[in-house]
This record gives sequence, C-alpha cells and structure tokens, in this order.
Amino acid sequence: MRNKIILTSEIKYKLLRDISHKIRGTLDLDKILNLLLDLLANIIDYDAAGIFILSEDINHPGYHQTRQKIASMVQRGFGNLPLESDAMLMEGKGIIGQTIKTGKSIILNDVTKDKRYIPGRKETRSEITSPILRDGKTIGALNVESDKLAAFDPADIEVLNFFAEASAISIEKALLHNQILEKKKIEEQLNLAKDVQLGLLPSSEPEIPGYSFASVCIPTYEIGGDYFDYIPIDENRIAIVIADVSGDGVPAALIMAAFRSLLRYNAKLFSDPAKLMQLMNEHVSEFMRKRDFISVFYGTLNWEDHSFIYSNCGHNPPLLINSNELNLLECSGPSLNILKDTGIKSSKLKLESGDIILFYTDGVIEVFNREKNQFGLENLIRLLKLSITKEPKEIIDDIIASTKEFSSSDSYSDDFTLLVLKRNY
Repeated sequence: MRNKIILTSEIKYKLLRDISHKIRGTLDLDKILNLLLDLLANIIDYDAAGIFILSEDINHPGYHQTRQKIASMVQRGFGNLPLESDAMLMEGKGIIGQTIKTGKSIILNDVTKDKRYIPGRKETRSEITSPILRDGKTIGALNVESDKLAAFDPADIEVLNFFAEASAISIEKALLHNQILEKKKIEEQLNLAKDVQLGLLPSSEPEIPGYSFASVCIPTYEIGGDYFDYIPIDENRIAIVIADVSGDGVPAALIMAAFRSLLRYNAKLFSDPAKLMQLMNEHVSEFMRKRDFISVFYGTLNWEDHSFIYSNCGHNPPLLINSNELNLLECSGPSLNILKDTGIKSSKLKLESGDIILFYTDGVIEVFNREKNQFGLENLIRLLKLSITKEPKEIIDDIIASTKEFSSSDSYSDDFTLLVLKRNY
C-alpha cells in the first residue's frame, strides 16, 4: 500500500498538470473518464472505482421538459452494473445516488452498516464518493471502493474532492462537445422529417374549371400536427380536408402521417363524409393514445353541380362568405378518438359564383399580442369580408401579414394552416 498523499500546493499543482497532460487532445467523454480513472489509481488505492457523469437531454425546444440523465459511466472492478442503475442513481438511491442528489461527499467505513448502500459488488467493505461540481451544479460523481474495512479517511476524501474539482473543467468541455454533436444530429433528423412531412402535403393546388385554391401550412417546429389535403375522388369530385392533431412536434406528426394514410385509403369508398368519418373514428384508436384526438373537417366538392357535402368533427368551422352573407360550417360531431358513438352527420350546400370558403386550424385565431389579447375569430372574419374580391393566394397573404403584425412576431406559437377555395364562375 502506498503512503497517503498530503495535498500540499506542490501536490495540487502536480495533479493539475498530470490531469491536463493525460487528457490533452481529446474531447471524447468516455476516453477522458477512462484516463482519469487510470490516473486516480496512482493517487488512491482502490479495488473498484467509477465515474458517473450527468448530461442534460438534448431535446428540440418545445417538445419536452429537459431533465438530467447519466450520460456516461466508466468503472473499474465492478463487472456489469445492473441495467436499472441509470434510473437508480438519478433517483438518489445508493451512496453514489446520494452524492449526485446532495452534491456532498460521503465516507463509509463499513458499507453493511449504512441503509443507503446498494451493493455493486459483493467484496466491497468501505467506500468514499465525491461530487463533480461545475459552477455549483453537480455534473457527476467519483466513487472509490475497497475490500477492506475503514480503508479510507478524511485525507482520502480531500484528495478525491480535489481530483474531482480538477477534472470538472475537462469533463464539462467533453459534455458540451457531445451535446453539440447530438444537437446537430437531431437537427439533421428533424430536417429530414420535415422534408418527409412536406412531401405528404399537396405540392400544388387543384386545377378545376371555375374554381381556384390556395393553401399554406406553417408548423411551429420543424414538423407538426396540422394537415390539409386535396383527394381526387372521381372525374367530377374532389375531397378537401383540414385536420389538427392534439399536441405538437414529433408525436403529432406521426399521428398525422398515419391518419393521412388511413383517410386516403378509404376516401373513395364513401360518398357520404359522415360515414367515412365514422369509419375513421373506429380505426384511429389503433395508432393513437386515449388522450389524443384529431379535429377534422372533410368535404367533397362536385364541380359539375357545384355541390359541397361535408362533415365537421370538432374542427374550427370554416367560413363561407359571399357578397351578401357569412356562414360558419359548424360542427356535426366531436373530434375523432373521443367517443365511440359520435353521431356524425353530413350537411350539403351549393356554391354560388363568388363564394369563398376559408378553412383554418386553431393556430390561426389563437395568435396573441404582447398584451396577451387573442387575434380571434372576429378579426379573421373582418379580414375575410375585406377580401371577398381577392384571389385565394392574396387572402392567405393578407391573413399571414395581419397575424404577424398583430403578434409583432415572424413566427407562430402553434401550427398555422390555411386553405382557401373560391368559385369564380
């Protein structure tokens, strides 16, 4: 057994120099931790040791609450640690978990006499742990164990604490490097997902005699839960759908993609929108959680006789306007995945020359200004009344400009989708 190290200024300087030289030239976290354990073996006699490092989850803003997890575990002499050790440590269980939770060192002369101790190896009799702190925040823990009773004393704690302190800067640099790489990877994946999702939305507007269309979908994040579509039914009819999945981000986008596939597969099988929506309601539970729901407006336009048959399942009522009046195409049933027996019904109307239908999701009217006032349905109606002589694309441009001016922002806090249909003659 080597002599105990006394932390003189000279010894501290040598430790700092050795740590710096040992890990110079690498930002690989696991490699750094292994090198540190090798160096620690020259300072403190141990039979088992480990370094456990925390890292914040790399989540895209808005998707989840960030939390901490064990980013890396490097150990000597333990064999295989249990699979649940990550959760165990983060819940403050065991001696290492307590050090991570409290940010304080612990010394045990006899591990069997401390109720907090959870065996990692059967031979261990004594143990010391030190937190790895950075700017007052625990970013990890150092753990040293011995097969002998009372193998460690306060001098060892002092050495271990200094070693942990000296290692913290290098460990934090490696963590930041890992986080940058991980964030870049996630951003690349989200950009790819965005391209895939945009490919599920119409790339152009329908070309139908006597009618013109315009549409836009602006997700809050790279991907979202809003959906609109034009689905050809036969030589005289086209289906128009706008939907909004509860929630946002990746989960909502996945539900939207599954919903789109199911809808497109069944759309041509039903001439009555209500029956189609009833079928959709029966099947969406196969890929949705109980708490999820989808608001949907689905209608079929016959451009030969200018009829429009629709069902509204819990969606914001589209606005039908002409030079004389404005009507809301109200709900005929609840959103999908809420009730088994929905009582969905269909309604029918005839479009006259000059009629405009504005379809939208709640992200359009739930735009807030700095005083927390909502843009609201009344402002949307007012804008539409001022635009009845304009083309669909101009109407959408006006709404986007007005909502951004209202909120004093170039972005939206919720997915923002608009679709405009106009009968020209």
